[in-house]
Amino acid sequence: MGLWQIDTDTLARSRFVLSPFAETFASLKLLHAGAGRHPGEAAWLRAHLPGYRARLADDPVAALIVRAALGASWIADFFCPTSCEGESFEETVARVRAAGAREARDNLRVSLRGPLPAALERDDLPGRAAALLTYVWDETVRPYWRRRRRILEADMVARTARVSQGGWAAVLDSLRPGTRWLGESRFQVNMNAYPPREVAAGAELLFMPVTPRAGWVSWEGRERYALVYPCLGVLAEDHDRRPAPAGLAALVGGARAGVLVLLGTPMSTTQLVAVTGQALGSVGRHLRVLLDAGLVERRRAGRSVLYVRTAAGDVLVEASGAGTKGAGTKGAGTSGAHATPS
Repeated sequence: MGLWQIDTDTLARSRFVLSPFAETFASLKLLHAGAGRHPGEAAWLRAHLPGYRARLADDPVAALIVRAALGASWIADFFCPTSCEGESFEETVARVRAAGAREARDNLRVSLRGPLPAALERDDLPGRAAALLTYVWDETVRPYWRRRRRILEADMVARTARVSQGGWAAVLDSLRPGTRWLGESRFQVNMNAYPPREVAAGAELLFMPVTPRAGWVSWEGRERYALVYPCLGVLAEDHDRRPAPAGLAALVGGARAGVLVLLGTPMSTTQLVAVTGQALGSVGRHLRVLLDAGLVERRRAGRSVLYVRTAAGDVLVEASGAGTKGAGTKGAGTSGAHATPS
């Protein structure tokens, strides 16, 4: 299993950050897999997989790069640099483009665990890789970025609150399958059989949520380490959530119906604001009406107040055909691969 040795000061300084590049790379992995793990991913793939495959058909070298770079347990380093906090997609992909041709070929040999196909023995691999990533960002991620950003911010709020309530151990155990805090400064980052890696004192340790069910770890020298993980299931699916059924919307109002449907899983006011895009005051008014009607209830979790549907709320939502309580909330994640820029 992959282990990181992390001192307590480094862990205490670690933080959750947004990365447009990580979201794009996770989306590329989903396009490469070609199959979604929930209805939201399936709908997104129906919209974008044909265009992606046409793009690869027009550039067979790019298609070979993707297949070679996404190894079974290692991502080619140049293809997936570790994002900095506050770095734009364009800034991160510029580092892909700036990689040396020889470096790119060497990285691909590592991810392939063997020799390169003859078609990849060329000098324009970084430029082609950057062009493909830019296509994925422009065509399949950026149109949804405003919405996805709110979802990712909601996840970070929830995780940060959990750190304050139960400490880092509880959060690290729940990021994705394969992550676990083992105690004695040992953090299991995945199940891959690689030697333990000591995270240097003073290094940056970043946790980056993405909406696709994907995950990996990466590091840059000894200065920056990152773990990319799938955000909370109910949030990850909401960016493709269909509107609330017309009958339910007519009964309680469209925005209020949307909040009621979401509350099949306990959520805080902050999370509801992030996912729905409604103002804090509007969400608060909807919750008050739903509470007074007995359709939702409040629960305290540490310092947070969570809202969830009551049995009466479940009956109303199910009768409207919007689904059952807790639908779409299973946690999941892919087996993590390393991307280790040198």
